[in-house]
Amino acid sequence: MSSKSVVINRGLQSRLAPVFALSTLAAAMLYVQSAHAGASSTDAEADASVASTMAMVTINAGRPTSLPTQIPTTIEGITAAQIEQSINAVDAEDALKYFPSLNVRKRYIGDYDHAVLASRASGTGNSARSLVYADGILLSNLLGNGASFTPRWGMVTPDEIERVDVLYGPFSAAYPGNSAGAVVDYLTRMPTSLEAHARLSGFSQGFKQYGTNQRFGGRQGSLSIGDKNGGLSWWLSLSHLDNEGQPITFANKLLTTGVAGKGGTPVTGAVADKNPSNADWLILGDGNQIHTVQDHAKIKLAYDLTPTVRASYTLGWWKNDADRHANSYLRDSAGNPVTSGTINVAGRQYTLTPSDFAPATGALEHWMQGISLKSHTKGEWDWELAASNYDYKKDEVRTPTVFLTGPGAKAGTLTDMGGSGWSTLAAKGIWRPYADNSHVVDFGIQRDSFRLRTLVSNIGAWTTAAAGAKASSFNGDTRLESLYAQDTWGFAADWKATLGGRLEHWEAYNGSLGSSTSTKNFAARSDTSFSPKLALSHALDDNWTVKASAGRALRYPTVSELFQGAIVGDTLMNNDPNLKPERSVTSELTAERKLEKGLLRATYFFENTHDALYSQRNVNVTPNVTNIQNVGRIRTNGIELAAQADDVLFEGLDLSGSVTFTQSTILDNQNFPASLGKDQPRVPRQRATLLASYHPTDTWSASLGARYSGKQWGTLDNSDPNGAGYTGVSSYFVTDVRLRYHFDKQWSGSVGIDNLGNKTYWAFHPYTQRTFIAELQYDFK
Repeated sequence: MSSKSVVINRGLQSRLAPVFALSTLAAAMLYVQSAHAGASSTDAEADASVASTMAMVTINAGRPTSLPTQIPTTIEGITAAQIEQSINAVDAEDALKYFPSLNVRKRYIGDYDHAVLASRASGTGNSARSLVYADGILLSNLLGNGASFTPRWGMVTPDEIERVDVLYGPFSAAYPGNSAGAVVDYLTRMPTSLEAHARLSGFSQGFKQYGTNQRFGGRQGSLSIGDKNGGLSWWLSLSHLDNEGQPITFANKLLTTGVAGKGGTPVTGAVADKNPSNADWLILGDGNQIHTVQDHAKIKLAYDLTPTVRASYTLGWWKNDADRHANSYLRDSAGNPVTSGTINVAGRQYTLTPSDFAPATGALEHWMQGISLKSHTKGEWDWELAASNYDYKKDEVRTPTVFLTGPGAKAGTLTDMGGSGWSTLAAKGIWRPYADNSHVVDFGIQRDSFRLRTLVSNIGAWTTAAAGAKASSFNGDTRLESLYAQDTWGFAADWKATLGGRLEHWEAYNGSLGSSTSTKNFAARSDTSFSPKLALSHALDDNWTVKASAGRALRYPTVSELFQGAIVGDTLMNNDPNLKPERSVTSELTAERKLEKGLLRATYFFENTHDALYSQRNVNVTPNVTNIQNVGRIRTNGIELAAQADDVLFEGLDLSGSVTFTQSTILDNQNFPASLGKDQPRVPRQRATLLASYHPTDTWSASLGARYSGKQWGTLDNSDPNGAGYTGVSSYFVTDVRLRYHFDKQWSGSVGIDNLGNKTYWAFHPYTQRTFIAELQYDFK
């Protein structure tokens, strides 16, 4: 090895310091646990809070996860009690904050359209490479792939979560190729007796960036009640969120686009900065400061037809009224704000466009339904029939297309996605031919259907007018029909193997792209594929287990990737109805060490993806066209270290942490050669988490959490070295604290701070800065 490869400069040392600190603390935690285990091993089994089964890494408590835990691969989990003690959970996705190698791009409380999940080998621009379920109902928005196709987190409130589990990688045949990154499973509460819960929360954030220096805040309230009488159990929950998020976009002009001269309105207030490529630009104002008002209601019913057969029904409703505000930093000589026309900044002229300071409004109403009939004998045979539907009953966004100056109503556009949504059908079975469960066979048939309906209309008065003449439209459907089976076999003492496969038939049809004058229809397509799965584990002794997993996954193009297109400025954002599916082969090798009250895990993971779907230019054919294209090959490998232990150093102190090192490289991309050898966007080389929770009594608890992400890129050719500003993607190290106190059996309160150090960090948009959170909760059980 050359000296160059082993020398780490001081700058790199400082960037990796949080990772080293977390690694050292985790090692110390494990050392103390091991020493304690040697001194007092007789109580290990009674005190262990981590599952010791060879098949999984997850926490035992309450109802079991619906993930296929018999497969010997990596599963991590968290319970409601742990969330309550240690996490400032305002939104459902907050439960995932400290999972190894996961990141949710949540920009503000109530972020409903950009809170995308990233995993080991997938960035926050790859929303379609993970799956999120709640009680078996699909929450992932697979109508598209990218920042605006976030899972429908709003259909789950933190109060109703019983546990959350994550399956890493496409190692179960029970899930489609969108599981290439991870499968997240929310299990929500169902009562066994009368219980009621109420919670009031308030939050406040001071935000200072460029010319914005303001405090934003909001409030949240929730109420739930449930009971079980005989064979019938029911649950009703209501929640209301009213929050003012910080600005997340900023109007800007590249300095080089200015024309030297004395023309235009002289203005002050522009802020000089550098864009991600380190080019000089001016920040002229902020935008997309979102006031979101969200209401959610859910009813869940379950009836035990027999002691081993249960029928369940879920109905969810979510409504959101959102106002997006813009604010100009520019002032004329009289101190008036300037939002239109030609301006002059320090002797250079720039022309403002309607989009620079455009507000917008959104009115959304979504419905979700799920029904299932399931047996749970735990005997030779079990089965399940399930169906679900997610419907965009109303989904309207209004934006002006002319400057908001002078009297009178302003024209605009209305984007209506009403009628979009998805539905699922599944019939599943489990066969246990032997009483000792040495064989567990899972099999099933599934159908997932997705429908995109988008109509963009011109309107006279942008805030109130009904739809007028059509400006554009995008429509299409996809359907995936699947047949799967997998056999988990304990074929010898301390050995377990899973062999499975998934046969899929995919169709895309009814595709059309319309303009104001014409509509282009696309021919239907279909494809059939097979994805094998394999996992193997061996218990070396009572404490050590090694596991290996491998699986193929095909992530088929989404409806919007195939059929949605537009022209933005002078750049064509066009569709390609002939896109190939992403083809990933993923594997992992894991060693686990069980401690007296904890677990240590080391995992090496590898993924090889062909025809990855990314938006880019084809420099060989149409260099000015940007659209979704297939990237030839991306290779990702890395090491993930995770540890968890209870009663570390002294009783009541629980620690968990993780460190991930990843190398994700673009190896083949003929359409954009500048990306060869570069890092995959939004996949950082280092990630780490640490969560310390102290609960010496049942009365109070305190926690300290830390999250770290190393350098990452936002472009395929890594041409954006400056991540510390608008549209950049930055590294970060943030800490969170929480203190919870039980006044009595029913009443409790908590205070917390997210981003304690007031770190400014970016994923194109800014994340929240220091945010104070307070809760008051009532629980009757």
